[in-house]
Amino acid sequence: MTIPVEAIVADVSTFPEEVRRAAELALERKGHDIVVLDLRGISTATDFFVLVSGTSDVQVKAIADHVVEELKKTGVRPTHVEGMRGARWVLLDYVDFVVHVFHPQARGFYQLENLWGDAPRWDPPPE
Repeated sequence: MTIPVEAIVADVSTFPEEVRRAAELALERKGHDIVVLDLRGISTATDFFVLVSGTSDVQVKAIADHVVEELKKTGVRPTHVEGMRGARWVLLDYVDFVVHVFHPQARGFYQLENLWGDAPRWDPPPE
């Protein structure tokens, strides 16, 4: 995924540890096209979106499961989880941040990066 020329690069040092950790955990399960959108001051619903793609329904579920299980070990638990059964778009709501794990077709359809295009973003480097 290429970064749009007009994209505002976020200051990652201001991100909460659990947001950075969620992106790292997605990378551990070979998630790709990871983008973290800083929605502070833009949205009242949450502060950050962590967007991740998997290559199959199985991988989407594996990424989501890994994020949930590993963050749980640090005392961070989602308040709501959606889409785990179908695994086309899994939403993990942690209130202050939301992790979206997409099948590529769903991500292309919903285009959250474009919808929130005015948000500063961080594109973690692939491992």
